[in-house]
This record gives sequence, structure tokens and C-alpha cells, in this order.
Amino acid sequence: MTTVAQEAGAPTGAAPPSDPGAAIVTSGLTKRFRGGQTAVDALDLTVPRGSVYGFLGPNGSGKTTTIRMLLGLITPTGGTCSLLGLPLALALPRVGALVEGPAFYPYLTGEANLRRFDAADPTASGATVRRRVGEALERVGLTAAAGKRYRNYSLGMRQRLAIAAALLGPRELLILDEPTNGLDPQGTREVRALVKEIAAGGTTVFVSSHLLAEVEQMCTHAAIMRTGRLVADGTIASLSGGLATRVSVETPDAADAARVLAALGLADVRSAAGAVTAELGGHAPERVNAALVGEGVAVRGLAVVRPSLEDVFVGLTGEGFDVDG
Repeated sequence: MTTVAQEAGAPTGAAPPSDPGAAIVTSGLTKRFRGGQTAVDALDLTVPRGSVYGFLGPNGSGKTTTIRMLLGLITPTGGTCSLLGLPLALALPRVGALVEGPAFYPYLTGEANLRRFDAADPTASGATVRRRVGEALERVGLTAAAGKRYRNYSLGMRQRLAIAAALLGPRELLILDEPTNGLDPQGTREVRALVKEIAAGGTTVFVSSHLLAEVEQMCTHAAIMRTGRLVADGTIASLSGGLATRVSVETPDAADAARVLAALGLADVRSAAGAVTAELGGHAPERVNAALVGEGVAVRGLAVVRPSLEDVFVGLTGEGFDVDG
């Protein structure tokens, strides 16, 4: 279902948190369903304006439930939230959203679908619909396919058309729920490039995903959810900054290599068949390589391995989730 946030429901009624420098602020945001299941548990989140913010977590971690509360589609059990420093009812006309995938008429063209979508917006002006639809198609790179029937669109084109629907009006915030879900590598690259272009134009983009590697390439900031709770958030660099960079040595002389690395003062030396790794610390990798060769260790390969978002998540929770899809 494609959802433009301006058509969503009303605010929760509680006084929302406010931060003029933030696109999204939540305070103690909670959702419990019948039967006692807590989908989102006391979420405190601040999304800086101008960021591409990855909202990460395995399926069932509370990402979509959070987005539905942000858009007023469901009512929180507790806590508050604000978008663009405003209560939801005032902010939603400035927000575009794609929730749970695109849904369009297959026998209509991309342009005709956007016109129908636009007609459902009571605030849209019929006098400017042609211009706005054209601009939205151009922004997502579908001008040449405007007259093509939706059923003949590729998966990547369908996702871009859904994003175009969310951009029919001027938007300061774009919320995308799993925008690359089910796409092939080409479609994924198309959506990733589009998100970066939209952000470069000044729109804050909030992207939920269960694909760690994808978010790492696309986002400036990220938050990691697990079973409804926030376990970490910050810039991509700061999230991985708490973990040590390691050096990995491919060698048939694993025992000797481990001895040399330990003698150099590298910490957490680990040996496996044909490879040795250790925390690099302040050591220059070229000096490590020279020391190994100088001690007669046959070095087939040496690589510096920097921590990824997967490493961060596993370190925080002891488990992982989809990295590449």
C-alpha cells in the first residue's frame, strides 16, 4: 500500500516533544496490542534535519509499527512524537511516505496513476496537477516512461513511481518503509541513488530496512531496533567507532603469524585455518606486513577490516539479521 502522510489520521493528543533542528522526535513512544504484545517499547528517537536516517532491525522489531504511529495511522499506547517540530496534524502536509510497498492500477500509465493519486488529495490544486506530476516523474527519473503502462514497469520503476507519488507536493520529510524490499540488484541501486538525490535537495529521508549493508551505503545516521526497543543510534561512523578495526592475514603459517602479531602488541589475536586476525590498534598495516615477512611468515594476503553495522548489531545483541538480502 502506498500512503501519502497528509492523508493520515490525527495526532495522539499528548503534547509532542519539540526540537527545531530535528525532523522527527519521539519520547517514550510505546505501542501495545491486545493480548499484551509490546511492539514498540518507550522509544526515544531524534532524527536530524537533512539526514538520511536508517531505521534498522530484523522483521518484527517494531519498525513498521513505529512508522504507522509517526504518520498517525495507529494510535500510540503511550509517549509522544512530533514531525518537523510540529504536532502531527500540522506537519503531515509537509511529509511524504511509502508504507508497505506500491499499489497502482496495472492498466494505467505511470502518469495516469499519479493523476489519480493526486486527485485523492483534498489539498491539491487541479490547476497545477500536470506540472506537479511532471516534476515528480522527472525527479525519480521516469519522464521517459510516463506513458508506459504500470504493468510493464520493472520492480525498480514501480518503487520509484511510488516515491514519486509521495513527492507530488513539496516535502520536507520523506518516510520510506523497506523501499528496496524484493528488488533485484539493479532496482536496489536505482532506489539507493534516488534516496541520495532527494536528500541532496534538502529533504530529510527516514528509511526503515532489515538490510544492514544497504543502509550502510545509503545513510548518514542510523538507529537499531530489537524486539521493540532501541539498542543504538547515531551517525554511521559513531556506531561503528566503538568497535576495533582488525587486521586479517591470510597465511599457511598461522601459528607463526599469531606469534608475530602478539609480539607486536596487537590485541585479541585469533587463529583459524589459513588465517589470523587481530585488533590493529594504532599499528600501521604496512609495518605489520613487514614484520611478518621479516620473520619468514608467508603472507598470501593482508587486509584491514573495519567494523560494519552487522558487527555493531551482533556486538550489541549477540545475533544478526539480513545483511545483503
